[in-house]
Formats: sequence, C-alpha cells, structure tokens
Amino acid sequence: MSASTAAPLSASSSVGTWLDHPVGGPILRDLLAQSGQSADVLRPVRRLAISRLVKLSKGSFPPELIDELVRRVEAGHAPSETAAAPEDSAPAATGPTQTARDDAPIERPEWTERIDGGRFAGKTVVVTGAGSGIGRATASRVAREGGRVVAVDISQERLDDLVASHAGADVVPVAGDITDDASIAAIVEAAGERIDGLANVAGIMDDMTPVGEVSDAVWSRVFRINVDGTMKVMRAVVPGMLANGAGSIVNVASEAALRGSAAGAAYTASKHAVVGLTKSSAFMYGPSGIRVNAVAPGPTITNIEASFASPLGAERVRAGMAVMPEAAESEALAASITFLLSDDGVNVNGVVLASDGGWSAA
Repeated sequence: MSASTAAPLSASSSVGTWLDHPVGGPILRDLLAQSGQSADVLRPVRRLAISRLVKLSKGSFPPELIDELVRRVEAGHAPSETAAAPEDSAPAATGPTQTARDDAPIERPEWTERIDGGRFAGKTVVVTGAGSGIGRATASRVAREGGRVVAVDISQERLDDLVASHAGADVVPVAGDITDDASIAAIVEAAGERIDGLANVAGIMDDMTPVGEVSDAVWSRVFRINVDGTMKVMRAVVPGMLANGAGSIVNVASEAALRGSAAGAAYTASKHAVVGLTKSSAFMYGPSGIRVNAVAPGPTITNIEASFASPLGAERVRAGMAVMPEAAESEALAASITFLLSDDGVNVNGVVLASDGGWSAA
C-alpha cells in the first residue's frame, strides 16, 4: 500500500490504522523510539482512536502532539530511514486485522453501548470505585438506565466530576474509604431504606512481586482494600436485601482470580479471595433471593497502573501477557457488570464471568 492510495488519517483513526499506514506508521514508531519505546506498547490499544491516547497517557501524548502527527502525515513527512520502505518497518497485520488485499485492512466495527432507559428504574444501586475507570462506567450506565446510584469513591473531586457529568440523573455521591466503618455507615445511610444492587468495583493493584519478595506493607494494603473493603460493603448491604427478599451483588475480581500469571502474589491472592466471598455468599443467600456474582476483567483501560518492583515478577508476568488480547474500555466491563446486576441476570448466581476478550481461553 502506497501513501497515495492509503486512506487519510485523523485523530479519530485507530491506533492500528496509524501503525499500518505507510506514512503514519513510521512517524508514530519514530516518536515512540525517541522516548525509548517500541510499537509493542500500543498493541493492547490498537482498536482505540489515537486521540484516546491523550487521556490515557497522562500527559505523554498532549493534544498538540496528536495535531502535529496529523499535520506530518498530511505533509508526507515520514522519517527518512523508514519512509522508503514502510513495509519493512510496519508490523504485519494478523488475525482480525488481516487484509483482504494489500491496501485494504479490515477494521472490526467498534462496540457501542445500547442503553435501556428503564432497566434500573426504581432501583437503588451502590457502586464503589465510582470516581474512575470501571466503577465510573458502571455508575454512569446505571444512572443512564434510570437507576438511583449511590456513588462511592475515596476522591470527592472525582465524584463531583461524575455528578456534574450526569446532570438530571439521580447520583448520590459518598466520599469515603470502604475499609472504614464510618464510611460504610455513611454509604448505607445515603442509600436509604432499600438497596437493590451493589457493584463492588473499588480495588488496587500490587507491585507484581512474587511471594518470596512481597512486603508486609504491600500485602496488607492490597488485602485491606480488595478483600476487607469488599467484604465490609457486602456485609453492610446484605441485611437490607434479606429484609426485602431480593438483591444483586456483583464483585469485580480479575483475570488474576483465574490464573497465576496476571499479577503479583498479593493481588492474585486477594482476587482469589474475592471469588471465595462471591461463591460462599451466593450459596448462603441464594434461597433468600440475593444473587451474588463476580466479573473477572481482562486487560482494561483504567487509572489503575501496574508497577514492577521485582525483576523476576516483571519477567514472569510479561511472559504471561504474551497472549493478552487488546485492552477493553471500561464501558465494556460495565456492560458485563450491569447485566449481572440487572434483572436480565435473573437465573445467574455464584458465577465468575470472565469478561476478558477470550484471555482465559488461551
């Protein structure tokens, strides 16, 4: 495919389209090389519009840089060492992006939400971690589908932004720490007489250390938030659900609850514990009308950042990620969570739904 026959690039073109473009690809790879990185870092986000990198990069890709990339492509200013032979430097398209002919890459259609305006009408749903990432996407979807959302997050600023972004929706913000008993009491008070659903999304990542290197501080902090906090919120909402004879709880586990290669010892063990909480609660309370399920996300674009404090941990986890699919946006995980939360999941109890793009099938 030559530059003259390639489709025009814009800020809304996907990262994959940019990388496969005879001019845009060399420009983008050259930019990454200047910061000591390769195009491999963009593999999980190939389907996203390149403009999304502005938000995801936290300053590394400012809007002005995207505009400059577009201008350079329009002017045909590819780096001289790669412009002459773009086919040698561009990664071969494989799998879903395989080409029907050399100049016509097949782009998979982007998934879009299909909002059911009344799915949560008349229901009150507590969502933890509602200020960002999967929690925010879940709170947003419940609110847009007619539900009253008790949005819980450690950050008042993020909650204020959530409320401002959903003018007219019934969103009750509660700033607090889910490991703190006073905050738990504030959540229940804000919810009022009836809690129909709980999405336990709040959680943190570890530093990818194996058990031989994990510190007491990392272990304790990860378990305190991921396990103790999850349990405390569940414990607080169950009595009201029992009194009403109905309720739905969805805990966010992780691929690390299904495999040993997705994180360090602390995070992996904590998410296995979340699955145990889920299954035990589903068995105990199922006959009382309470459904308890979990969603295990795969690679997801959130504000939870992974750090590698251990060379061994970095080596092993990165090896395990070799078959990792492209990262999903938080809204895709919210779709799985709200399905289980809603009455659409009426006959589902005690399951761990792997919402991971097929990672667990590898």
